Amino acid sequence: MRVHLTIVAAVATLLSSIGLYPLFEGTGWAWSGVGAIATVAAAGALSRRLRLPAVADSPVALFFLLAYLTLRYAPGQALLGAVPTPASLARLAELAGEGWETANRYAAPVPPGPGIELLATSGIGAVAVMVDLLAVRLRRAAAAGLPLLALYSVPAAIREESLSWVAFALGAAGFLWLLLIDSREQTRAWGRPVPPRSAAARRIRPHPMASSGNRVGLAAVAIAVAVPTVVPGVHPRGPFGLGAGAGESGSQTVTTPDPLVSLKRELTRQSDEVVLVYRTDDQAPDYLRLFALDRFDGDHWTYSPLQSSPRDRITEGRPLPAPPGLSAVRSRPVTTRISVASHVRNMNFLPVPYAPAMVSIGGDWRVHAPSLMIYSLRDEAAGRTYTVSSLRAEPTPRQLAQAPSPAAEVLRRYLGVPGDLPPQVRRLTEQITAGARSQYEQARRLQRWFTTGDRFVYDTSAIAPRATSDLVDFLLVNRRGYCEQFAASMALMARLLGIPARVAMGYTSGTQAPDGRWVVRSRDAHAWPELYFEGAGWVRFEPTPAGPGGQGSATVPSYTRESGEDNRQPQASAPDAAEPSPSQAAQTPDATPGAGRLADRDAPQAGREMAADAADGGGPFGWIAAGLLTALVLSAPMAARSLARRRRWAQVAPAGAAGRRLAGGGRGGGQAPSDPGAAAHAAWRELRAEAIDHGLAWRSGESPRATARRLSRTLEPGSPAVAALERLARAEERARYARVPAPADTLGEDIRIVREAFGAAVDRRTRWRARLAPPSTMEGLREGAARFAADLGRFDARRLGVVLRRVFRR
Repeated sequence: MRVHLTIVAAVATLLSSIGLYPLFEGTGWAWSGVGAIATVAAAGALSRRLRLPAVADSPVALFFLLAYLTLRYAPGQALLGAVPTPASLARLAELAGEGWETANRYAAPVPPGPGIELLATSGIGAVAVMVDLLAVRLRRAAAAGLPLLALYSVPAAIREESLSWVAFALGAAGFLWLLLIDSREQTRAWGRPVPPRSAAARRIRPHPMASSGNRVGLAAVAIAVAVPTVVPGVHPRGPFGLGAGAGESGSQTVTTPDPLVSLKRELTRQSDEVVLVYRTDDQAPDYLRLFALDRFDGDHWTYSPLQSSPRDRITEGRPLPAPPGLSAVRSRPVTTRISVASHVRNMNFLPVPYAPAMVSIGGDWRVHAPSLMIYSLRDEAAGRTYTVSSLRAEPTPRQLAQAPSPAAEVLRRYLGVPGDLPPQVRRLTEQITAGARSQYEQARRLQRWFTTGDRFVYDTSAIAPRATSDLVDFLLVNRRGYCEQFAASMALMARLLGIPARVAMGYTSGTQAPDGRWVVRSRDAHAWPELYFEGAGWVRFEPTPAGPGGQGSATVPSYTRESGEDNRQPQASAPDAAEPSPSQAAQTPDATPGAGRLADRDAPQAGREMAADAADGGGPFGWIAAGLLTALVLSAPMAARSLARRRRWAQVAPAGAAGRRLAGGGRGGGQAPSDPGAAAHAAWRELRAEAIDHGLAWRSGESPRATARRLSRTLEPGSPAVAALERLARAEERARYARVPAPADTLGEDIRIVREAFGAAVDRRTRWRARLAPPSTMEGLREGAARFAADLGRFDARRLGVVLRRVFRR
């Protein structure tokens, strides 16, 4: 039956399944997986007990696994609650379909449910079947590592964040135990092993090749755990996991489908469905923003990768981070209650009026502090109703015109343009803004140039720009496009003028219904440029034409209009001239949300920005903790050596101050040990450790007198250390062979003298190694690991049964 190996194979599968923990909420899947593993192990043992052929092992195990799944998830449709029937199989298929839909809908960790638990349990059970077949029936324990590795590959493929080293170490330990037991089972085929009962037999060391496999396995596990932990840049949260977000459960990169594709789909949708409705205390509500795209890589606008961690989670009643740059202009609070239609799909970012100050919503929603985008890793906005308290800035033209220069970090991040930008674009930008006395005036002239005259045609059938040449063609050649082209072009031209700019995407304010509600439809999807002015923060501009010939619900912000202009004025007629005309009236522009794809480009600058975002708010505490942990690890051998010395003497030393002096090897005799023989053995073991620490050979087959004579050759002849060595050897000989042990009141002082003499006899490097990283400590660890491996090898099912019976009796 190979009960021992069957149990170990099941335990190895159980330990490896722990690596699936990041994929699910709750622990229901884990307990269900335990039952599946136990069922498969019992089925395998039964198959071998009945001496069925090897080809029958897997079918029997799979049938028992199916019966277990039926009993757990479809007992009402099964025969006797566990025997599968067509109805129970249909129910399991239905649950599996629900679980598959949930897995595709939510990001990890997915919410609990019977469908998800069924998929997880089925996968764990299938791995258990393969491990049992390979390791137990076919005796290929090494090959069983492949299905165990599959349990780690699933979270590694789905999640950006790396797996916990604890989970990996547990799974690796289970696999090594499986290899060890398999090798011992095969060795037992040679006959019954003779246990090493005597001390002499226990001192006989096996051939070096016998323990090489264990050493290689343990070293491989240690390297696999340590290297990603301590090498900067490999672990996503920094060395020892104490980088950005230290103390949290980890961070991961936020990814979404391309919002520009969604923008074009909504603008061209024939049904013009209602996306959301809202009520607000704002008489003229502003746009509802979803995304802020801060990077232009020469192909399209994107946003820098967001590193999300639990510290970004929105909590009821807790204010959001302050809007960047909003410090000097007047702002007023606005409250908006938004209801998103239930048919909306893949809306993982919340549409909110800028700048949100507090959000009340259920679920796991988070905020990106630099942009104030609100998103979720697994929830969707569909069917939700939430309340947003926001600050609406009301800058005056004078304040924007007199805004000071932004901080260097803002300029570095929001002024990037591609190096291959054609010079015609720069010349056109300078021509349009010639004579402007401030950056605000330059921005107004750009907006007016796009929205006045008949030089541009609003056309939703135009192809979305996917390269710099597409934007150049839009600006200089065909001048036909929709909000994506208008917003992207103005933001690019603003950056050429030294104005920090980005592209925002979301919805216009929509239209107001008779009952006071505002209704936002798919045609209200929009993109617009946001320009940064110190003191006012991010300010919306509108370069897209409005009215019947443009984006119908777009509005021109009041701070960009001259007196007398209307914010929804239809497109005016003007000559088709490339140069701007300051006398032309600014029109109501409209920008549809299509300003750049949310793809993660591996640009060096983006990498630096991502690292800066991840480290934002982390402070030096993570690195301080890492330094303390490093110091603790480095001092562990020295501390272990000191602890071993004290424990060795404490077993034989008397209580009180004299006992403490003897345990520390200090000066003075104090009281004599309670057991001179035990004290002599302890002193001899301490002498052995000191010799190993100082690089001196220790031969276990030598007598105490021969050992003292050989070690004396390394010391100065006639020195007190030689005499101390002789006294230690005599005490050990009498403790071994004499009826009455020698007095032990000077052993602590003798050890101290010998230790100092050993230190003086070796070079400085060896002396410091003996203090900081004593080799005897490592030898003790090796001996402890060997004893632990031997205990595992002697473990069998009968002893497990005895232990379980004792537990249940209690």
